[in-house]
Amino acid sequence: MWQVAGTTLKSRLFIGSALYPSPEIMLKSIEASGAQVITVSLRRQAPETDGGSSFWDLIRSLDVHLLPNTAGCKSVKEAVTTAQMAREVFNTHWIKLEVIGDDYNLQPDPFGLLEATRELIAQGFEVFPYCTDDLVLCRRLADAGCKVVMPWASPIGSGQGLLNPFNLKMIRERLPDVTLIIDAGIGKPSHAALALEMGFDGILLNSAVALAHDPVRMATGFKLAIEAGRAGYEAGLMPQREFASPSTPDLGTPFWHGEPS
Repeated sequence: MWQVAGTTLKSRLFIGSALYPSPEIMLKSIEASGAQVITVSLRRQAPETDGGSSFWDLIRSLDVHLLPNTAGCKSVKEAVTTAQMAREVFNTHWIKLEVIGDDYNLQPDPFGLLEATRELIAQGFEVFPYCTDDLVLCRRLADAGCKVVMPWASPIGSGQGLLNPFNLKMIRERLPDVTLIIDAGIGKPSHAALALEMGFDGILLNSAVALAHDPVRMATGFKLAIEAGRAGYEAGLMPQREFASPSTPDLGTPFWHGEPS
């Protein structure tokens, strides 16, 4: 069990609802992942119209927490307006805040993100900001009132994994009391396990499952990898050494010579 913005969860995996081959595969993948928080896009599905009704019926059937996002927003005004609409549509004050600053790598705009964060927190939102692996930005977001901060591992949808482990370790060490969730760039279960071993609290992903040859099986793989990574972190990983150390030392142990009688 762990706490996220005052909510108790079992799973440390947040999963997206886009890009799946079919609604049925999406449903089965989410169930296989064990995730209890699902990200949804107001822009993509337009649930205020009848066109998205079947999709929302499926999502509601999962009995999970919804985390609407402001995907595709490129300005503070656009992101704040989308968040306000999402709160009305989904009846939640949670929002995954995205303010995109570059069309090539979809890197978040740090200045717009911080401004929009402050405005939305003042309006009563629980903001989950998607940001780069910048320690100062993460600290500013936490200082602005974010209980959760979500740095990327690498550009969204790239599947490159943890490109800057040093940056991520520094963020974890310097923000020990902030819930940190890796968002974007995770491509393999091993990437997720590594992030959890480093002490990150959770993973948010979509493409790595939805675009897999077998999304349902991949969702299961990520579920197990995250559990393994967290177990390793909590158990205490052995320190790395530059020299060999025998697992069965000979000091103080008996040696037998000749044939036993």
